[in-house]
Amino acid sequence: MNTQGKSQLEFIALMASLMAMVALSIDALLPALQEIGLSVGFQKETDGQLLVTMIFLGMGIGQLFFGPLSDTFGRKKIIFTGLLFFILSSFVCIFAKSLEIMILGRILQGISLSAPRTISISMIRDSYEGDYMAKIMSFVTVIFIIVPTIAPAIGKLILDYYSWQAIFYSQLVFVVIVAIWFALRQKETLALSNRLPFAFHVFIKGAKETFSYKQTAICTAISALITGSFMVYLSGSQQVFQLQYGLVDEFPYIFASLALTVGGATFINGHLVMKIGMKKLLHLALIGFALISTGYVVVFYNSINPPMPVLLSFFGIQFFFLGFIFGNLRALMMQPIGHIAGIGAAITGFTATLFSVPLATFIGSFINTTALPLFIGFSFCGCLSLTLFYFIKNK
Repeated sequence: MNTQGKSQLEFIALMASLMAMVALSIDALLPALQEIGLSVGFQKETDGQLLVTMIFLGMGIGQLFFGPLSDTFGRKKIIFTGLLFFILSSFVCIFAKSLEIMILGRILQGISLSAPRTISISMIRDSYEGDYMAKIMSFVTVIFIIVPTIAPAIGKLILDYYSWQAIFYSQLVFVVIVAIWFALRQKETLALSNRLPFAFHVFIKGAKETFSYKQTAICTAISALITGSFMVYLSGSQQVFQLQYGLVDEFPYIFASLALTVGGATFINGHLVMKIGMKKLLHLALIGFALISTGYVVVFYNSINPPMPVLLSFFGIQFFFLGFIFGNLRALMMQPIGHIAGIGAAITGFTATLFSVPLATFIGSFINTTALPLFIGFSFCGCLSLTLFYFIKNK
């Protein structure tokens, strides 16, 4: 492998590691939600969902600050600021004695994680464009998917031998390792000549320009819907598998197997996107996403949960289509706004989160005795996303 190939491979791995901090912070905690509930005082079973949705809320808020700041001061400095803030906010969670303090800590964690999550996308956009950017994004996502496949198992292993607080400490170790790697090996991707002054009017101008592009606006709306529906799964999967099906010990492995379907599809997408194009692949994936979820609703409406193999089959196909949606959707969203990637990523990310968090919270509140509400959410979001896509299909 030549030097350029090694450099690109390391770039992909490093960007994926920055994004993986989000997955690790969410997924490793899922097996411990019941224990955390006993410590901080959950009032109802759905309170555990807040520890997932609130970290997304924090990320949405944080993007408004870290994205524009990265356009002014460069990508690396702002990522390090976010990582330092993450370490401090993690200790808020570790020493939380009430649900309110734990939620505060999770929001603060989300704010800090928005720096590596958002700016890594900007760094990819700084370095690549078009279908090739979608290809790089797909390979980044493949590595990023590896973390959700093993995170619940790691969290369960730590929980078995130590405590739920130890899960947070393990996240801190991961962050420190990635921070050192990032400092030593990654160059700044935003040239001084491309930096923008940090001013409120620049932010407002950037926001107006971002949504002046029809493709970016539509893709942001679709992102809100798809992310919101997937967020319901992340926050409610523990209830479905551990409480409804009683699969406490098996939960990490079920979660991992489903995450692998997303990773497999994303890997395939990385090879197909240069041949077929990201827009056509996204179109086909949205059709499949809407059809499979609607099919579940029709078949199992007003009935008890199906046998586990049947449920897993529907989930697996659903998430396979998600693997084609995430990378292509983000690449299409960012394509017209490469010259304002930091502000653009911040505005689109915040807007998507602003709508996806309430949507996920609302749908998740109905997950009590069956998984049906989850698929109703998938169906609604998938069908509406497909409808919106037709406004940009031939552009």
